[in-house]
Amino acid sequence: MAAKKTVTIEGRATVHAIGERLIAPLPEDVSAQLPSRGQVAMVGALGDHEVELVLEPDGRKGHWISLDDELAAALEAADGTRLTFTLTTAARWPEPEVPEDLGAALESADDVEQQWDSITPMARWEWVRWVGATKNADTRAKRVDVSIDKLRKGSRRPCCFDLSSCTDPELSRSGKLLGIE
Repeated sequence: MAAKKTVTIEGRATVHAIGERLIAPLPEDVSAQLPSRGQVAMVGALGDHEVELVLEPDGRKGHWISLDDELAAALEAADGTRLTFTLTTAARWPEPEVPEDLGAALESADDVEQQWDSITPMARWEWVRWVGATKNADTRAKRVDVSIDKLRKGSRRPCCFDLSSCTDPELSRSGKLLGIE
């Protein structure tokens, strides 16, 4: 298998507030340089702060950066702030933050531990995204149960969802990032 080509992107992005969340959509021409329309693991700098992050898809062939409270404070970011960035595709994916409900289910299902540990961090990100891609609590609970069942049966990835869609239910509708035109 050939090594994946390393891609470095540079530019400026304007911070947008969507509800209580701050995000920085990448310019279209910069996003087009990335190797995937889905999530992309990156390392580099936002302003003069070193970061390791995963770019999220916007459902429109673009990407955006999620600015959690700690990063936003460090960057002094607010709605309308312009950020400079230099990011390079990461050699390794960071581990996802596993939500409490999925984490508890994984913890109680000893028989899937080896399967979960054997999949790549990127695949674990896909499971986390799939579970979290709904506002409906019943659907989410069912997805947690289905995840455990599929892992028991040897599945390495969830199926049947568009990896290029924006799957954050706070920020999207019908797989498209809200508030950005």
